Amino acid sequence: MEESESLAVWPGFFHITRVNNTGAAFGILRGERGLLLAASWIGVFFLFFYIAARWRRAPQKNLLPWALILAGALGNGYDRLRYGMVIDFLDFRVWPVFNVADASITIGVLLILIQCIPSFSKQDR
Repeated sequence: MEESESLAVWPGFFHITRVNNTGAAFGILRGERGLLLAASWIGVFFLFFYIAARWRRAPQKNLLPWALILAGALGNGYDRLRYGMVIDFLDFRVWPVFNVADASITIGVLLILIQCIPSFSKQDR
């Protein structure tokens, strides 16, 4: 597919649309390839060691969100290294076009937030 080319999977709801994203989330920092590449790989480095340090001690359910974030960061980092951009293609027409790595990061962050909710309510007592 060429840039901006779109294929309707479910017309009006879900399309496969190619967007070459040279920026970060939602296209911010567009054209800052070096900064984004460095930030991606520094993030991957710290996430990897965070997970490795806690792997044997933490319950596996607590590590899943971090593993999802790491997997997404690796995927986007690979795209930035290989292509100089991230290729987004999941287009639900009501949200900016994104990719599987973005979805993995988002799900991981949401799971971390959900895990924090019981902690907040216990601290209030």
